[in-house]
Amino acid sequence: MAVYLVAQLKIEDRDEYSVYEAGFLGVFGKFGGEVLAADDAVSCIEGKWPYSRTVLLRFPDADEARRWYDSPEYQELVQHRFRAADANIAMVQGF
Repeated sequence: MAVYLVAQLKIEDRDEYSVYEAGFLGVFGKFGGEVLAADDAVSCIEGKWPYSRTVLLRFPDADEARRWYDSPEYQELVQHRFRAADANIAMVQGF
């Protein structure tokens, strides 16, 4: 069953985040994921949305999503995001 990762980011250091972005697709592409949306100007229709970027990813299943996130390649790359931004990331089951 497909799963979706929803990421809400508050980017504080654009230069450091750019290093993360530059390497992201190269690592991500190895794990069967798909970037469905990435937006720096979300149109909030209810409540507040205090995030610099919102991203929606899809994976074929939860195991593949975890394989990507836990992979040594991604764990090395994600250190740049950790230094550059605060994030909320949730995995949501699809249909």
